[in-house]
Amino acid sequence: MFFGVTHIDLPITDSARAEAFWGKLIGLKEVKRGEGFVDLDSGSVILRLVQMPKVVRPVSLRLNVGDVHAAFDQLIGSGGRALYEVQRTPALELEAHVADPDGNIVIVWRELSEDEYGFVPDLPKQGEWQVDAEQLLLELLAYVPALFRSMARRKVTKIIEEVAGYDRSAVTREHVIRGYILSSAKIKRNRLIEPLKQCGINPDNYKEEFDA
Repeated sequence: MFFGVTHIDLPITDSARAEAFWGKLIGLKEVKRGEGFVDLDSGSVILRLVQMPKVVRPVSLRLNVGDVHAAFDQLIGSGGRALYEVQRTPALELEAHVADPDGNIVIVWRELSEDEYGFVPDLPKQGEWQVDAEQLLLELLAYVPALFRSMARRKVTKIIEEVAGYDRSAVTREHVIRGYILSSAKIKRNRLIEPLKQCGINPDNYKEEFDA
């Protein structure tokens, strides 16, 4: 019966002002125009600017941006009104709130990278780990770019526990080293040499895993 969300109606009182704010400033492209409305393409749903004599119920929209500080400054410099300046949220996001000229709320935001968390996420462990083994993996994962670290953490932890499972033992440093190497595609394993050396491990001792 339902085919998905197609439009979000945004109440406005001044078409030219709203089109300048949402179209020229934010960069949404016009796709349709009719009596009392203008449709702008947001990339996922259509934002319909609906002309009204008075905005009674403002709308709140979240816009994903690369630089929250720059987006916030640009919105304020173009007629927006600051509601909340740039701040971190409990959801590990960076966001700022601005009201457009009609009082609709624009939230510009992005996710924090792991390097910005201020803490190291726990490993998704299922079995028993020796303390020094867990510490070693955390050190090795620090060399993975933040954008890919969460995925790497899940994959590497799983393979390390599989390696330890063959020995029917708790995860040791040796299991971490072997699983760390085996979790990477063979063609990319040379990238692991430097992180291993930085952690005091001689990659030459693990030729079998590099060649597997």
